[in-house]
Amino acid sequence: MFRSSYILIFVLLVGAIAQRDKKFFRKDFKYIEETQSFYKIHTIAKNFEDANEMCEIEGAQLFYPNDDTEANAVISYWNLTQPFDVVFIGISSQIVNGVFETIDNIPISDVYNKWESGEPNNAGGEENCVQLKKNGVLNDVSCDYKYAFICKKTLASLQWNKYCHMPNMDYEYSERTGKCYKFHLKPANWAEAYAKCSWEQGYLAVADSQTEADYLKEITEKAPKDNIKEDYLSGAVLLGFHNRGVKLEDSGYSTWGNAQPDGGAKEKCGSMFYNGQLNDINCDSKALFICEHDVDILGSLFDERFAALETTTETAVNV
Repeated sequence: MFRSSYILIFVLLVGAIAQRDKKFFRKDFKYIEETQSFYKIHTIAKNFEDANEMCEIEGAQLFYPNDDTEANAVISYWNLTQPFDVVFIGISSQIVNGVFETIDNIPISDVYNKWESGEPNNAGGEENCVQLKKNGVLNDVSCDYKYAFICKKTLASLQWNKYCHMPNMDYEYSERTGKCYKFHLKPANWAEAYAKCSWEQGYLAVADSQTEADYLKEITEKAPKDNIKEDYLSGAVLLGFHNRGVKLEDSGYSTWGNAQPDGGAKEKCGSMFYNGQLNDINCDSKALFICEHDVDILGSLFDERFAALETTTETAVNV
């Protein structure tokens, strides 16, 4: 038993090392060798809280420069690709006014802290967040303002979900369907759920067979739903079908619940009752939801470096 545990840990570790060796995190992130990190510049402006949440959803964190080297490298990439002059960074004084710390609680004095002349000045008493300008200086601003921002993932922190062929460790592979799933316990409306799944490199789950519908029902039954304190519509989970686009009958599974659909123009979005049958729902209603990720079979089977390392692992285990 202990030998098997050691082997599993070793195999997973080899998978993570292989992915670091390839220096790949996500297709939408750029790796910069100088800093040994991945970056994504978000061009759609958000306030500080939403920017921070977006980076977390993508498995990264809101960027702040650790030092001159990182600031210069990222600004150089920024200059080559984007026209705007400022971005939010992961530094604020939201806990104690005037005491600036990074999102991981490091004092600004221990990281990059080249303030613009006269800054920080807390103009209006509401400037608790920080922007980085293209000339390399910092300025305090209101956290409610909206700016572009950058997400960052260090190479050293990279983990890899070998079974789902993605960096998200909270997706679980199903042998029955050949796909990966994540049950979200934070309620959202249909559009929010759709977006979150997309940001995680997945999509809002759609049952394409009775087998998949049964599996979605099963993970819904097992999900720890009882301790959720937010208000939401219980009894159903959001799924990725809508009254526009591909007909539900063409998806492979279209078993509606009793007297459903019954909402007409008021219920255009899709959901599934906890019993596995389908239901129409108001698109603004908040509910739990399931994200689905298609496994990149070709990527996982024909990654030569990963395969080579696995062969080495199997040889070591057989010895």
